[in-house]
Amino acid sequence: MISDKDKFIQLIQHPVKFRMFLFSKLPSAFFSGVRVRDIDAGRTMVTVPYKWFSQNPFKSTYFACLAMAAEMSTGLLGMLHTYKSLPPVSMLVVAIEGTYFKKATSLTTFTCEDGDAIHNTILDAVNSGEGRPIKAKSVGRNKEGELVAEFFITWSFKVKKLAEPSN
Repeated sequence: MISDKDKFIQLIQHPVKFRMFLFSKLPSAFFSGVRVRDIDAGRTMVTVPYKWFSQNPFKSTYFACLAMAAEMSTGLLGMLHTYKSLPPVSMLVVAIEGTYFKKATSLTTFTCEDGDAIHNTILDAVNSGEGRPIKAKSVGRNKEGELVAEFFITWSFKVKKLAEPSN
């Protein structure tokens, strides 16, 4: 039997379904060319190209497109570990920090390897009934493996409050 996590990974890796999700829910990521290259329970790799739609006037990838790919690399791990969870868990970005080291003039790949820590934070939020933050790291590298940017995305996870039944 296939697990819910495996179902989520299959949805993310489906070439049409995930692009339709991006088009309808994150059109800026769709048009910027942000793509998921690899995902499992512990790690995600997301790419953003240097192209006309993602460029800045300085002949490199616009910082917001880099931040978008970094955020997606961390957020997909949160979505994976909350997919169809009981009780349902909400997630929200509460802070972002970014440092840029090199101009992004080609495909940049952002990798987040904090899946286990994110999963444990979600379990803690569920067990405590309190919101719990985690600061996830995403590292962006160019085709040559050179460090382009590093982001820390702070997520908050909290059990969703169910609506009270009305009488």
